[in-house]
Amino acid sequence: QVQLQESGPGLVKPSQTLSLTCTVSGGSITSNYYYWSWIRQPPGKGLEWMGAIANSGSTFYNPSLKSRTTISRDTSKNQFTLRLTSVTPEDTAVYYCARDDRFKGCSGYGCSVDWPDFGSWGQGTQVTVSS
Repeated sequence: QVQLQESGPGLVKPSQTLSLTCTVSGGSITSNYYYWSWIRQPPGKGLEWMGAIANSGSTFYNPSLKSRTTISRDTSKNQFTLRLTSVTPEDTAVYYCARDDRFKGCSGYGCSVDWPDFGSWGQGTQVTVSS
């Protein structure tokens, strides 16, 4: 059974960079078919898919966040990382890492994700952007 665990600072100042790490156990991030994703949920709002990294290392991003988002990985540690630059209070949210078992890819219209396709989730970590 794969398990995911987010880690990182809970408070980030405006204009700074938010960095979170997801540590995966019970499975390899280089396994075929899976896409390792970052998702967030602002207070009082729904889930927002931010991006994913494939087993090959290819990355995919939500167009609305692409200019500020980088997802990378460290295969030696079985971890993948989110960096979100130039944060504002609107980036305050619970951040989740999750495994997408059926990622459908991206097109000129955006990236297609379905929440039921996410087979494993981390518990989530609260990040607040405030001075």
